[in-house]
Amino acid sequence: MRPAKTPRQWHSGTEPATARSDLKLRFLLSVTFTPLFALATAGFAVWAARTTPGSTPRQSTLIGFAVCCGLLTIFALVDLCVVIRRRRTEL
Repeated sequence: MRPAKTPRQWHSGTEPATARSDLKLRFLLSVTFTPLFALATAGFAVWAARTTPGSTPRQSTLIGFAVCCGLLTIFALVDLCVVIRRRRTEL
């Protein structure tokens, strides 16, 4: 006996099957945080470059912060590109 097929996605409520996120809000957040994270990346990188061997926080910590902010910058920029492309195709 074959097991019953289950749907691929379960809908838990009254949301539509093709629900999308709020593109205006995502656009606003991406436009706000892309330059903010880019400035933070540059700031942490400059701060890490100017540290001395005995300073606090350590250079490796600042480099870690710069890398994390750089990844967040890339994530926000990619999201901004996706939102712009979706807004153009939906109009």
